[in-house]
Amino acid sequence: TASDITVTVGAGGVGTHTNTAGSNSVFSTITSTGGGHGGGNAHQGSSGGSGGGAYSGTTNAGNAGSFSPVEGYAGGVNSNNLDPYRGGGGGGANEAGGNGGNGGGAGGDGTASSITGSSVTRAGGGGGGTHSSATPGAGGSGGGGNGGYVHNGTAPIAGTTNTGSGGGGSGSGSGQSYPANGANGGSGIVIIKYQFQ
Repeated sequence: TASDITVTVGAGGVGTHTNTAGSNSVFSTITSTGGGHGGGNAHQGSSGGSGGGAYSGTTNAGNAGSFSPVEGYAGGVNSNNLDPYRGGGGGGANEAGGNGGNGGGAGGDGTASSITGSSVTRAGGGGGGTHSSATPGAGGSGGGGNGGYVHNGTAPIAGTTNTGSGGGGSGSGSGQSYPANGANGGSGIVIIKYQFQ
C-alpha cells in the first residue's frame, strides 16, 4: 500500500585529529550502522558496523558491533612492535581489516550486491597509514581509500561516495610536513527495489 517512508543516507566519517565515526543509514525500520573511526595518538579506534583500524604499536582497533545479521568486521591492529608507525586497516563489510606489520594494514573487502541488476561491491575498509619507510595499506574492494605515506608525501584517499566505504589512514609523524588527518569516509546509499503490479 502507498505510504510515506523516511529514508536517511548516512554521511561518511570525518578524518580529523579526533576523528568522527560514520552516520547510520536508515530505511523505515531498517538501520545500517555507520562504521567506526580509526585510532589516533590520543584515542582508540571505535566500533561500528565495521571497526576502525588501530594506531601505533597497540591493539586499540575498533570492533564490529554485535549485530544480526552481521554488518561488518573489526579493524586491524599494529603487529610490528619494532616500528609502531604502521596502522591497521579498517574493517569491511565482508572481512576484517589487515594488521599493520611490514606496511600499513589493508582495508577489509566489501560485499557485492546485484540489487541494481549488476554486481557492485560496496563498503570496503580504509587502508592503514604509515610513517616510516613502508608501503601504506591498500583500501578494501568496494571503495575503501588507500592509506597515506609520510616520506613521499602521499596523502590518504577518501572512501568512494555512496558506497559506505572507509577513508585511508594518515601516517603523520614528528617533524614531518604532512596532514595529521586521515581521509574522510564515503557516504552511504539506500537502494529500493520493488515489484510493480
